[in-house]
Formats: sequence, C-alpha cells, structure tokens
Amino acid sequence: MQCARRKFPGLFLRRCFSSSAPRHEIRDIGALSQRLIPKYQESQGELLSLQWPAPPRNILLVRKDCAPTVTESLIEFANHITSTYPSTAVILESKTAAEVHSSLPFPVYSASLDENPTAFHNKVDLTVTLGEMAPSSMHPRSLLLAPMFPRMGTLGFLSEWKFSEFKRAFREVYMSGAGAGDRTPVLEDKVHTAADTKEPTQESMGPTGWSSVRGKSMGSTRGAPILMRNRLKVGLFTGDGQETTPIGGKSDQGKGVYVMNELLIHRGKEPHLAVVDISVGGRFLTEAVVDGIIISTPTGSTAYSLSSGGSIVHPLVPSILLTPICARSLSFRPLVLPLSTPITMRLSDKNRGRELEVSLDGVNLGQGMATGMEVRVWNEEMRHGMNEWQGGVPSVMRRSMGDEAHEGWVGGLNGLLKFNHPFGE
Repeated sequence: MQCARRKFPGLFLRRCFSSSAPRHEIRDIGALSQRLIPKYQESQGELLSLQWPAPPRNILLVRKDCAPTVTESLIEFANHITSTYPSTAVILESKTAAEVHSSLPFPVYSASLDENPTAFHNKVDLTVTLGEMAPSSMHPRSLLLAPMFPRMGTLGFLSEWKFSEFKRAFREVYMSGAGAGDRTPVLEDKVHTAADTKEPTQESMGPTGWSSVRGKSMGSTRGAPILMRNRLKVGLFTGDGQETTPIGGKSDQGKGVYVMNELLIHRGKEPHLAVVDISVGGRFLTEAVVDGIIISTPTGSTAYSLSSGGSIVHPLVPSILLTPICARSLSFRPLVLPLSTPITMRLSDKNRGRELEVSLDGVNLGQGMATGMEVRVWNEEMRHGMNEWQGGVPSVMRRSMGDEAHEGWVGGLNGLLKFNHPFGE
C-alpha cells in the first residue's frame, strides 16, 4: 500500500492507493460445500429436464491434455463463470491446477484422487469438459454422478456446441429450474474452515442465488435437456475368481468399476497376437486371435470402436458393442448385443505373450491381464422413481425444436463424420 499526504492548515489527510494482487492459489477441495443433488423431470420427449434445487456452486473443469488452445479456452471459461456467477468455485484436476492456477486471478480447488478417490464426487455440482469427455474412471464407484456439460468442438456426439457459444450454453445450464423472478436466499449449508486458517469460507465468495445473475430466468418449466447415458461395469479377476481391479480406494470386491466409453484389452508391446476366449451370456462364443478387443457403450461407439470398424450406435439404444481389433479371421465381425448380456474374456493358455494391457475409458488400468485371468463386463442397472434417477451419466444436450435426442445425433453424423459424403465434393 502506498500513501500520499496532502497538508492543509492544521490537518493532515492521508490518501491510500491499494490494489489486490491476483490470488494464485490451489486450495483443498474439502473447504467447499457439499454437492447439490438435482432432479431430472420427465417430459413428453425422450430427454429429461434438469431442475436445480439452488444455483450450482462447485464447477469441475476437465480439459484435454497436450492441447494449448484447449488450455487457453479453459482459462477464458473459468474467468467468465467466476466473474458472471459470483458464487461459483472452480475445481480442477491436480495436474491442470498446477499448470494453470498462476494464470487465474482467483483461487482454484483441487484434490489428489489417489489419496481421496471420492473427493470430486462429494463436492462437484456440475462437470464441464473441454476437448474431451471426462472418463467415469474419475468416479469409478459412484452411482449418482453430477450433471456433465459435454465437450465442445471436437469429434463426438455429446453435443454440437462450439466454444464460441459457451456463455449462452453455460447460462442455460446454470439457470435450469429457476422460476421467473426467483430470489433464492443465501444458501444455509456453507462450510466453515478451521479457526486457525486464513482461508475464506464460502460465505465470502460473493452473493449467491439466481437473483445475482443478470437477465431473465429460463422459467421452471424450461430446464436444460438431459440425456441419461448408459455405463458398463468392468472387473478384472484372477483364475480362482478373486477380483483384482486396481482402483484406488476400491473395497467392494466383485462389484467392478464403471466405464462410460469403452473397455480395451490389447497386446501392447508384445509382438504376438493375443488369444482370448470369449463367452457371451454364460456360453462360450469363440477363441479370438486378435491384436485386441473393445467392449464399448453406445456413447463410446464413436471413439476407438468406430476406428476399428465397429458400428455407430445411437445413445438411446440399450446395447453393448464387441469389436475386434485386427482379427486374424475375416469372419470375426463386430457384434451389437443387448445391454443385459454379460461378457467374459479369458486369456487363453495358448497365448504366447506374458500378459495383455487393460484400459478403461482411455486410462491404463496399471495391471495387466495374465494367462488364466478374466475380464468380466456386465450392465449398470439404472433405477428411477418420480423424477429421481440413480445410475447413468446425466449429459446436458443442446436445446432443439423437438427436444429430442435424435436431432443432435443426426447433426453429428452429418456435420462431424460427413456421413456418406460423396467423393470429390
């Protein structure tokens, strides 16, 4: 602080000039309030309607790695929501927080999922993904996920938003469920930090409530459209039937972990083709000699499975895709199976390599699949009562004229894949 003194007869006046330095801080996510649990109201169409009980506060931003333009977009997005919606707090993955926190004039919140696997699940109200989809491996055991605001701009059928639309798009999600003229009072369930710390509590983060946001409410009957996406459950088992899925903090043996996009088993650095025995619905199907096998959801059908020759499946079709990678047999074609069909893949004794690598949603499991071990896949049962859902991944969709999921999906086929686009045009 610098002070300038001006002398008047018999009186000194002090004028102070001060400026607040940017707060380049990474704070523990435990200082934030507990997450809000929204409702999903059923409508006449195939999509649900997001209804917040109060404005979302804790926003998790997930970015694509090794993409400088995406990092720049994340910083722009974070600056916008903290300035426009004063009650929001930005949560980042630990790697992202370490890289970008010095570029932000406000504190960010983070946690190590290795030390506290449920940290994000307990605190995050809304997940915003930039450049890629947040893998459900971030919440490997969570039945009730926060709504996911899908990625913008790259190949995928999670939305057709461009990043240039993010201000309007985020506002629609933030205001979803706010009634006309809503004046939500200051939230009562604020979290206090210890008395001996100097970190501010969430009361000091600015005004709360939809009344702090300029512009008209969307209205309580115009919630953001939600598509519930199916997940799979995956478990890695030893030859004697003991689960050995190496997920941090996992203790529910035999129940597997959630996968939103795909399970991938592949030969990795081994030079030989893998020999895998596949059973479907409890019956032996085939002995596959392949580079690898992909088991994907309809959401994951447009990722690695598509590149390996698999079918494109609409996300409303309850199904599982089994796609071989470079099969030795020309008659081993991709399969689309009912969602309720359990699949078991066992590494055959004929396999010449030591083990196969296993990846869930693009993340290496860290433990290989040795001879005699099995990977088991079964479906996630989504349960719901009146406007209350458990299971699945609630994904925010673009609002369309018919409020149907088909419009965005068809637009993705045409605009992103150039589906059946003639040569030379």
